[in-house]
Amino acid sequence: MDNYIVSARKYRPSTFRSVVGQEALTTTLKNAIINNKLAHAYLFSGPRGVGKTTCARIFAKTINCFHPTADHEACNVCESCVAFNEQRSYNIHELDAASNNGVDDIRALIEQVRIPPQIGKYKVYIIDEVHMLSTSAFNSFLKTLEEPPAHAIFILATTEKHKIIPTILSRCQVYDFNRISISDIVHHLEYVAEQENVKAETEALNIIAQKADGGMRDALSIFDQMVSYTGGNITYSAVIDTLNVLDYEYYFKLTDTILAGNVVDCLLIINDIYNRGFEGQYIIGGLASHFRDLLVCKDSRSAQLFQVGSSIRNRYIETAKRCSNEFLYQAIDMANTCDLNYRASKNKRLLVELTMIRLCQLIENPTETTLDRKDDSTLKPIKKPEQPAATTTTSQSEAKATTYASTPNVKNKMQEPPSEEKEPNTASKNIPPKKEAPLKKRTVSINEMGISISELKNENKKENTSELNNKKNGSKPFTEENLINAWKAYADALTEEKLLKNTMSLYLPKLLAETLFEVEVNTEINKHYLEDNSASILAYLREKLQNDDVTMTIKIAEGNAIKKPLTSREIFDEMVKQNSSLQKLSDEFGLELS
Repeated sequence: MDNYIVSARKYRPSTFRSVVGQEALTTTLKNAIINNKLAHAYLFSGPRGVGKTTCARIFAKTINCFHPTADHEACNVCESCVAFNEQRSYNIHELDAASNNGVDDIRALIEQVRIPPQIGKYKVYIIDEVHMLSTSAFNSFLKTLEEPPAHAIFILATTEKHKIIPTILSRCQVYDFNRISISDIVHHLEYVAEQENVKAETEALNIIAQKADGGMRDALSIFDQMVSYTGGNITYSAVIDTLNVLDYEYYFKLTDTILAGNVVDCLLIINDIYNRGFEGQYIIGGLASHFRDLLVCKDSRSAQLFQVGSSIRNRYIETAKRCSNEFLYQAIDMANTCDLNYRASKNKRLLVELTMIRLCQLIENPTETTLDRKDDSTLKPIKKPEQPAATTTTSQSEAKATTYASTPNVKNKMQEPPSEEKEPNTASKNIPPKKEAPLKKRTVSINEMGISISELKNENKKENTSELNNKKNGSKPFTEENLINAWKAYADALTEEKLLKNTMSLYLPKLLAETLFEVEVNTEINKHYLEDNSASILAYLREKLQNDDVTMTIKIAEGNAIKKPLTSREIFDEMVKQNSSLQKLSDEFGLELS
């Protein structure tokens, strides 16, 4: 049975030309070899699996090659190249600083540096994970690194450059390796699949490349895992199931329900995703990326930035046509805000669900920009029924009363109101109305206006009598069941106010007295919804139940009330209320809360 070699080792690059995704760095190294301008120390830094150690080995092999090719690559034929390929070269030494990070290990390395190479020109020392060296080991290495022998070249490799002391960095030429792009990883995986006679869908390889996060070694490891799972036929569905990646299909379903303004279906999809074991932050982060991809696909030119298979890209382009730019801007902003607040939230699932509800509301007014919204933390208010405006006759009569009250003979004129015939003469005068008139009418005393207390009482009695006569619905008794049925009927009749409909469907009224009922809710937001719409709700219930005395009270359940977490400043203010000495202590020492 042949020994199996993983793809990450089997297809490890052996020439500069075969290195994937680091063209700028490999070109720089080749030019340094061509022009014979080799530095004595190099530092290769970058993420894992992007080719740092591989490039160091290729560089060491190439500078010791006796017969370089025309494009200045190693020939793989000479004695030095053969010794390197068979891993028996004495000119290349690798040290793992993770396990050899002491002063004694560096001293042993320094002793080896003094010995010149037996074959070739240079002895190359590759120190991997160099940031793991101790401070004393770094200090003992400084002198040799600054002035090594002419035949010695040091190549330091690390994933965490910030942990290396500045005195080491100043003695090296620093090369920063980039993450490998998704397209480069996909092309290389297609090459490997072709060499291994493996069938692989492009969409599946895209998911593997995204999961690898810019590391070719990780991508090849996942590729080997998928070959073992699928038996040599890598499909998109198999990759989704194995890697536990949220399918694009869920994001398209969420987009369809959001565009339709369907809150219930949206929450059901979120629940289904939670049941599959995904965290809320993963969901909302993926949704933000999904809206970003839709925005990118709005233009055919920027759609090329979306690195997925052609079938999925076409679906994104079709969905993007149904979304306006304003909607996508606000959706990305809401999802990003939820992502930022997720870690600090105590009820994380509720935060995600509230964000989905706000997203469903966006389609009602897509032209509203982010700047128009005064408070991103509140739900969009539900539209109230328009109240009848005051009639022109009433406003004119108030203006007349104010004008008469401001004249010198106001008492006589109020006792003898002007007849209707005099109004045209008054209106014919081009006297501009005073803007202060509505304010002055409140400062006139009753005696000055010449109206007696008894007349006011009579007027009040007439108004009360008229109000009693205006009761059209009567005072018919009703049961709690009748109340709940009327409550549900009002909720079912709602079409645009989806949040109010959901709130009324979730919290039902409870009859406390003959005409008094109570609604117990869990959040302050639900309470505000009912209070803002209480007038229209009561008007409907009174008409439905034929009782004008129906009254509603709203309260928040004590056990389920969701309280806003206090900031450090609010906590300090609460402590100051209990002990005022804390404020004096803070002022004396100039303390500030972060």
